[in-house]
Amino acid sequence: MPESQGVTGRVAAGDVEIFYRKFGKPGRAPVLIVHGLSFFSDDWIGPATQIARDREVVAIDMRGFGESGCSPTRDYKLETLSSDVIAVLDALGWHKAVLMGHSFGGRVCLATAGWKPQRVAGLVLVDFAPDLAPSGRRHVAERIGRQPDVFSSLDEAMAYHGESDVPADSARRARWQAFLQRTDRGYRLRRDLHYRDNFKRALESGQSSPVPAFLWPMLAELKIPALMIRATESDMFEATTLAKARTLNPRLMAIELPGSHDLAGDNPQGLADAVSRFLAEAGL
Repeated sequence: MPESQGVTGRVAAGDVEIFYRKFGKPGRAPVLIVHGLSFFSDDWIGPATQIARDREVVAIDMRGFGESGCSPTRDYKLETLSSDVIAVLDALGWHKAVLMGHSFGGRVCLATAGWKPQRVAGLVLVDFAPDLAPSGRRHVAERIGRQPDVFSSLDEAMAYHGESDVPADSARRARWQAFLQRTDRGYRLRRDLHYRDNFKRALESGQSSPVPAFLWPMLAELKIPALMIRATESDMFEATTLAKARTLNPRLMAIELPGSHDLAGDNPQGLADAVSRFLAEAGL
């Protein structure tokens, strides 16, 4: 695989293998990146490359996503996803690492920092807070919950996700080509249908799964260096929630960056600069 895509590898974790991309060389505290529900490691190549100038950075595909395996028992509990993170740290020989999670990946990273504080040197939450904005949460539920099993074409898949008339040689088209797998039935999104089915049930019942109540106390009790980033145009993270986080944990560095929920795509350089600055100021 080209160097620009990172050095790739796989780690056994429970009933799956976790795929990862590694950037940089050993130096300062290593960073492990966990993507959100509509993303995968490919989306983090740009920021990871920049952050890796003075350290190793690894971006994983969570179980059920991208090149990682799908759980045959549909084991996607938060505890299991957290255990996968620890399995990757163990395989890389990283006693401690900075965990950086976007959206749902932020939930995984925050929970891991709470459950395994001895393994986490620092925490970066990218457009994630324990409280989700209702409008954004509904939008995600609709988009994922009504997703078909397969799409008839790459263009149909992109249009479903709001990206039409994308040039053939564009980076966005290449991104979707990587996030789709061609099968004899059509194009399958590289995300286990477990997630679709969960949102589908929530839409049909009118009751969504509650966000774990322990996340706010975990955030309040954090003693490690932590950075929370809100995207100014986010539909998932309200500005008032950022103020709430600052009040609950004055040690938390809480900032805003221009862009939508997809900060790695909208503002990769600004995101990488902010994270690198935080790491330097925290001595990590």
